[in-house]
Amino acid sequence: MARTTKRTVKAASGSPLGFEAELFKAADKLRGNMEPSDYKHVVLGLIFLKYISDTFEAKREALLAEDAQAAEDKDEYLADNVFWVPKEARWSHLQAHAKQPTIGTLIDDAMRAIEKDNESLKGVLPKDYARPALNKVMLGELIDLISGIALNEAGDQSRDILGRVYEYFLGQFAGAEGKRGGEFYTPRSVVRVLVEMLEPYRGRVYDPCCGSGGMFVQSEKFVQEHGGRIGDIAIYGQESNYTTWRLCKMNLAVRGIDADIRWNNEGSFHKDELRDLRFDYILANPPFNVSDWGGERLREDVRWQFGVPPVGNANYAWLQHIYWHLAPKGTAGVVLANGSMSSNQSGEGEIRRAMLEADAVDCMVALPGQLFYSTQIPACLWFLARNKNPANGKTGGLRDRRGQVLFIDARKMGVLVDRTRRELTDEEIQKIARTYHAWRGEPGAGDYADVAGFCKSATLDEIRKHGYVLTPGRYVGAAEQQDDGEPFEEKMARLSAQWRTQRAEAAKLDAAIEANLKELGYGG
Repeated sequence: MARTTKRTVKAASGSPLGFEAELFKAADKLRGNMEPSDYKHVVLGLIFLKYISDTFEAKREALLAEDAQAAEDKDEYLADNVFWVPKEARWSHLQAHAKQPTIGTLIDDAMRAIEKDNESLKGVLPKDYARPALNKVMLGELIDLISGIALNEAGDQSRDILGRVYEYFLGQFAGAEGKRGGEFYTPRSVVRVLVEMLEPYRGRVYDPCCGSGGMFVQSEKFVQEHGGRIGDIAIYGQESNYTTWRLCKMNLAVRGIDADIRWNNEGSFHKDELRDLRFDYILANPPFNVSDWGGERLREDVRWQFGVPPVGNANYAWLQHIYWHLAPKGTAGVVLANGSMSSNQSGEGEIRRAMLEADAVDCMVALPGQLFYSTQIPACLWFLARNKNPANGKTGGLRDRRGQVLFIDARKMGVLVDRTRRELTDEEIQKIARTYHAWRGEPGAGDYADVAGFCKSATLDEIRKHGYVLTPGRYVGAAEQQDDGEPFEEKMARLSAQWRTQRAEAAKLDAAIEANLKELGYGG
C-alpha cells in the first residue's frame, strides 16, 4: 500500500487528472460491497480530517519557529482561518493506530474533538466510523492511502491538492449514485460556463440550493486565476438537505473558503434564511420541475413580481426567488430544464412574458444532452440581469442591450467522457463565454456578430413574434453550409442529372421486381 501511495503522490505534480483518478480507483477497490452513498461520507470525512490536520501542522511549525508558547495558543490558529486540531485528532495519531481494531472509535473521537474546539464545524463532521458494519481493516487501508495525499507538500499547495481530490471524489461519487448524485453535485463544466459568463470578481455571491458547494469553489478559483483577491467576494448559500449541507461545509473548508452557508429543512422558498440580503451574483442549479414545493402556501408572496408560479412546478418560483434576491446591478445564471423556455402551462407563459417585457432576461443558452448525472432531461441556462442599462450599471460604457436577448445554441457541443455522460471542453466553454462578453461589449472580448446555427441577438419584437418562447434554436437558425467552391449552376446541373439517373435505376428495379412477382403468380 505504501508503494501505491508514493507513486500516486509523484503523479500529483505531473498529471493532476491521472493522480486523482488513480487515487479514486484505489479507494474504490477498498469499498467492497458498501453502497457508494454510504462510502462517500467515510472517504470524504477522512480526506477532510487529513486536510485540517495538515493545515494545522504547517501553521504549528511556523509558530514554533517564532515562539513556542504561541504554538499552543488556539487563537493564533483561528485568527489565520486555521482550524484548531487537538492532539488526539491529528492525522499522525490516527495513522499510528490505523491497524488497531479500535480505529473507528478513534476517528469518531477525533471528529468530536474537532467539532468541540471549532464552532463553525459543529454538527458537520461524520461520526459513525465505529459502527459494527464498517470494516475496520478497510478503514486502516484508507488511512494509509490518504496519508500519501500531498506528502511533503506545504501550506497552500497541500490545500490545493486536497481540495482537488475532494472535488474529484464528489464528482465520482455523484456518477456512482446516478439520480441521487445529482442532488448534491453539478457537473464541473456546467458550473464553469456559469462562472466564466458571470465573472464574479468582487461582491456577494449566492446560491439558494447550493448542494456540495461547487458553484462557490469555481467562483473562488475564477478570482484566483484572474489575478483577483479571494477576500473580494463574500459567499452565501442555503441548502435544505442536512447531509448535503455537511458535504458543502467540508468542501469549502478543504478549499480554505470562508462562507455563510445556512441549513434548514424547509428550504429557500419557505424559510429564506437570507431574506434581507441582495447579491451581486447568483449561481444556481435548482432541482428540475419540482412538483411538491409547497407553492399552495405561498400564493401571496412578495417575490412573485412577475406572476404567481404554478403549484405543480417550481421552475418559475426559482427564477423569481433568484431575481428578487439580485442587487440593483446584479446578474444571475440558473440551470433549468428545457421546458422552462417554452411551457405555457398554469400561467408559466404569462410569467415568462412579464419577465421579458421587464427586460429581466439577458441571455439563454441551450446545453447539449447527457451533461448531468441525475437526469437525461435536456437543460438550459437562464441569465438574468437587474439592470441592463450600461449608463447606470456596474458595467458602465458597455453596449446598450436593453430590449434584447442573446441566444446561444450549444447543443452540438461537448465530448463523451464515458458511455452515458458528456462534458464541455475548455475551448467550448471559452467560446460560449466570449460570445456573451462580446455581445455585452466588454473590453478585450472582440466584436459580436450573429452566427447562423450558434448565436443570435434578438429584439423583444422578434421574441414577441415567437410567442415569448425562448428556445435558442428558434432564433439562431441553421448553421451555414461550408462553400465547397462549386458554382451553384454547375452543382444544380450535376445533382439534377444524378437524381434522374437514380430515378431511372429505381424504375428498372421496380420493373424487375414486378416481373419476378408475375412469374411466381403474384402479379397484378
